[in-house]
Amino acid sequence: MIRVRSAAVVAATAALVASAAPLASASGGHEVRTQGACSARSVWTLTAKPDNARLEVEFEVDSNVVGQRWSVTIRDNGVLRHRAVHRTLAPSGSFTARVLMPDLAGADRVLARATNPATGETCVGRVTVSA
Repeated sequence: MIRVRSAAVVAATAALVASAAPLASASGGHEVRTQGACSARSVWTLTAKPDNARLEVEFEVDSNVVGQRWSVTIRDNGVLRHRAVHRTLAPSGSFTARVLMPDLAGADRVLARATNPATGETCVGRVTVSA
């Protein structure tokens, strides 16, 4: 019984690590992608990759409801790089916030947050891109 639980924990941990693993990008750097669930029914995906001495960040939220308004912020090492209101679009009921920011020396710690003021639902994604 202990082996079964240990194997399940190892498998679950491996799946999480694989989902945050760097992927080769077209610009020669490494793309890092994480995803998760929001505080209610929506899901999010956060992707960051080097792009010509900059960092390209995409934060997608999928609520499966068209027309929702979401307040979005994206920070890099604590510095606000994006603040806007996004609306979910047809046909999927999702939106994507995109931002190009300076690729800082060392690791970039990106924090993306989306809040739906009508429902109170919140999505928070974090990713670290190493130099």
